[in-house]
Amino acid sequence: MRTCFHQTPRREQAAARSGPDLARAGSDRSHNHQNPAKATFLPGADNTVHRPPVSHIHRGATPRSGLDRLIRIAANLTGAAGAAFFARASVLFYLHTHRLIGGLFVLEQAWFVVAFLARRPQRAISRRLSSWLVAFGGTFAGVLFRPDGIHLAWGVAAGFGLQLAGLVICIVSLVALGRSFGFVAADRGVKTRGPYAMVRHPVYASYLLIQSGYVMQAMSLRNIVVFAAATGCNICRALAEERLLAGSPAYRAYQGRVRWGMIPYLW
Repeated sequence: MRTCFHQTPRREQAAARSGPDLARAGSDRSHNHQNPAKATFLPGADNTVHRPPVSHIHRGATPRSGLDRLIRIAANLTGAAGAAFFARASVLFYLHTHRLIGGLFVLEQAWFVVAFLARRPQRAISRRLSSWLVAFGGTFAGVLFRPDGIHLAWGVAAGFGLQLAGLVICIVSLVALGRSFGFVAADRGVKTRGPYAMVRHPVYASYLLIQSGYVMQAMSLRNIVVFAAATGCNICRALAEERLLAGSPAYRAYQGRVRWGMIPYLW
């Protein structure tokens, strides 16, 4: 009990934080070769698939304007800086404990830094305020967790196991996601390999495991409320992504192949 509990203060920012999870359908990208004659919508859209313009979806021009490029670079640098801040906390925790889970947190956060800098430009991105709010909430709600509360022996042990499993799933999912990583609902390509062949939003599922593990280690009303809020935000993020991609035949086919969103046999 003591060992796991002393992990939580350093992890209150790193352990339960959320990053983006943009599963995309149709890794063969066969939809990129369909219906070229229907390319009559917004400039910069994927002109091989008929996607009617929607007011809350922004499709960048090709080539992108200088302002769009500057905004994208600034957003990537800001995201990378934030991830680097949390990565530093993970490094300090690992140096203090030399535990495997601390090393996994370092690897996770280092991947976020690289992903923000190397991610591919989006084909389309949601302009809904609600999409941005839930993305922010799902990403940063975890910093509100506190190590105070009830620390039951079984909860500490079980919570450690959930966090370890969640970290492994998160890292594997991020590797599968590659440069399609993002913050808010957007279309950066399609991914169906690895964990994405089992559920459509495995990164969000991993956050559920990591954060629930934290709550089990430090049970309190505050942590339960934060967990419920973060989970609600991540579910809304998943729904926003699927709403944005609803017009893609390939994504609908992916939904038909992969039935579950985050939790097999539940949703």
